[in-house]
Amino acid sequence: MGKRDDLRKFLPLTESTYYIMLALSRPLHGYAVMQRVAELSRGSVTVGPGTLYGAFVTLEAQKLIEKVGEEGRRKVYTLTALGNRVLAAHTERLRTMTRAGSQARGRG
Repeated sequence: MGKRDDLRKFLPLTESTYYIMLALSRPLHGYAVMQRVAELSRGSVTVGPGTLYGAFVTLEAQKLIEKVGEEGRRKVYTLTALGNRVLAAHTERLRTMTRAGSQARGRG
């Protein structure tokens, strides 16, 4: 089983998980992640505290993110190397889907 196959167990990502992981391309605490998700998605995705912290627990258990510090009571997280690979694989998946959609509709 190759590295690409190893990533398949994490894919596809949900829309909110994708944006959370994208936000964690740099170290951030929870509230900053919520703001960054809204910014990256141009307001189309919002995550509340319950959704975010549930995602943090899951992503940390899967070793896709890790806690890298604390700012007062705020925990700071970032992507792991595995998380970066999963994010890149999902982003490529989205590119493939977009190209296929454009071609099927005669726009590419």
